[in-house]
Amino acid sequence: MFCDGCGTVVHPGQAFCSKCGKEIVGPISFMQPRPGRVQEHIRFLGLLWLAFSAFNTIGGAVLYVVANTLLVHRYTPGQESGPPGFLTPLLSTVAVLLLAKAALGFLAGWGLLQREQWARVLTLVLGFVSLFTNIPFGTALGIYTMWVLLPADSEREYETLVEARAA
Repeated sequence: MFCDGCGTVVHPGQAFCSKCGKEIVGPISFMQPRPGRVQEHIRFLGLLWLAFSAFNTIGGAVLYVVANTLLVHRYTPGQESGPPGFLTPLLSTVAVLLLAKAALGFLAGWGLLQREQWARVLTLVLGFVSLFTNIPFGTALGIYTMWVLLPADSEREYETLVEARAA
């Protein structure tokens, strides 16, 4: 028997729900408790991280190719045109960092889908980084990630999901 307001278990003869305080009127319904926020959103969040990482991979690969093919001619002091000499290493470094972030995003998405214990922390770190580095889509994904995984109730619910998967 469950409360029809919050889904908490209600015992026969109980006048008020012990969690939300709602008055129990009439017969107590026999329904399954509502899934929590993490359980409802974890699969979608994992898929979003996989898709976002795919776009980061494409961007990093294109940037690396452009930096090492179109910009291979280094600037020399006697030359009037051409890219500056620091541009190729700078863009290559940015591309490698973007590819590393994409790899971590793939790992986080896979970990969320598999209900791995370490995936919550990794995803929260990546969500925080994405708030500032990938405006506007990374910002939106970072906010959504923190909304789903950051509260203390979410941590307990995620740990319950991890334990249920392991059992």
